[in-house]
This record gives sequence, C-alpha cells and structure tokens, in this order.
Amino acid sequence: MSENYELPLLKVNGIHVYYGAIHAIKGISLEVYEGEIVTLIGANGAGKSTTLNTIAGLLKPRQGTIAFAGMPVDGTAASKMVYKGMSLCPEGRRIFQNMTVKENLEMGAFSRPKEELGASMERVFDLFPRLKEREKQIAGTLSGGEQQMLAMGRALMSKPRLMMLDEPSMGLAPILVEQIFDIIREMNQAGTTILLVEQNAQMALSIANRAYVMETGRISMEGDANDLMHDDNVRKAYLGN
Repeated sequence: MSENYELPLLKVNGIHVYYGAIHAIKGISLEVYEGEIVTLIGANGAGKSTTLNTIAGLLKPRQGTIAFAGMPVDGTAASKMVYKGMSLCPEGRRIFQNMTVKENLEMGAFSRPKEELGASMERVFDLFPRLKEREKQIAGTLSGGEQQMLAMGRALMSKPRLMMLDEPSMGLAPILVEQIFDIIREMNQAGTTILLVEQNAQMALSIANRAYVMETGRISMEGDANDLMHDDNVRKAYLGN
C-alpha cells in the first residue's frame, strides 16, 4: 500500500526511550501510510507498548524524531496529539469505570466541536451495536469484551486519522477476539489508519498490510504481513508452529 503515497502519515526515526537508567527502546524506526493497518508483534517486554506510548506523547524520546502528517511531534503532549488526529486505545482498556457508556464516549470527543458529537456517537454505535444497547449502563459493570469495545469506541470519538490499539484482544475469549478484529478491519475500511500492537500474532498478521517484529527494544524484522506470517523464524517464535 505504501508505494501509493509519497509521505508516510506517521514516521518514527531512530527513537531511543529510557525508563530511568533502563534503555527500553533502542533506535526504532517505522512508518505507517494513510489507509494501512500496520502491526507491531513481539514477546512480552519487547518494547511494543513503550513504542506506542512514546508516539502518543505519553513518553518523551531521548533521541530520534517522530513526524505525524509531515510535522514533527516528538515531545508534544498526549492531549495535543488528539487534536492533531491521533488517538491511543491503551492496554488494559482504562475506561472510566464509574461513568456510563455514553459518558465514556463523550469523554473521547473532547477535541471535537460539540455539534459533531451526535454524528460521532452514531458512527460508534453503528460499529458497536452492543454499546448502543448498554448506553446508560455503568461501564465498570460491562463484560471484558464490552469494555474493550467501549475503549475502542471512545478512541474513535475523536475522529482520528491514526488509531493506535494496544493489545485489544488481551484477556478475551476466542470468539470475542474474532469479533474485535472484524471491527478493526471495519474501522480501517471506513477510513481510519491503524497501528496495532498485539500479542496474538496470528490474528494481527492476518488483518495487517505490513508488520514489524520487535525484540528487546529493537526492530528485528519488517515486511509484508503475509510474508512474515509464512516466515519460518516468525512462525517458530510467535505463531507456535
């Protein structure tokens, strides 16, 4: 897909990220083009979530650059990144447990004009009919799958050009995992570019255009997602065969 576009929507170039003295990300570079689904796969502790959090503005790289829509954004506060058209659906969902489904969704639209709220809500309810049914329910009483849908719906409310999803299938039953990945595909087909961090490498590679494999803070492989799915090293390390 990337050959159709001159400039990537997201360009991460040589970033280094530290937690105190711990060198967590060691010179990572990656690109995401408009309209793509790109996935980051790798073992626990490889640095996938740290990479997303740095792109989203929650962590500051000590070295390297991040550009979004052609503009430098490294060091930009996370709240400002939402206004620029980027949203993060974090690991562990992190919904507002004591608020209703509808209130959670409204919180996701803080960067948008008030008159757009109704249309954004309808768009989310079209993708997630279950949330429409549970509109007035307290979010903390939802099932794990419903909470994941709510977290994704909330991230969608800001009408992002790029949505980053951190482990959307974590802790979900297999049937729900399939449902969540179907919705990710639908969001992408409706025009949202996706950067996906996912433990379930098989599912991630099955819906992605391109993929990066991370090992201990570095990119060890990159390429077409289908090619990587059939690569012997990837199959042995991440696909269990």
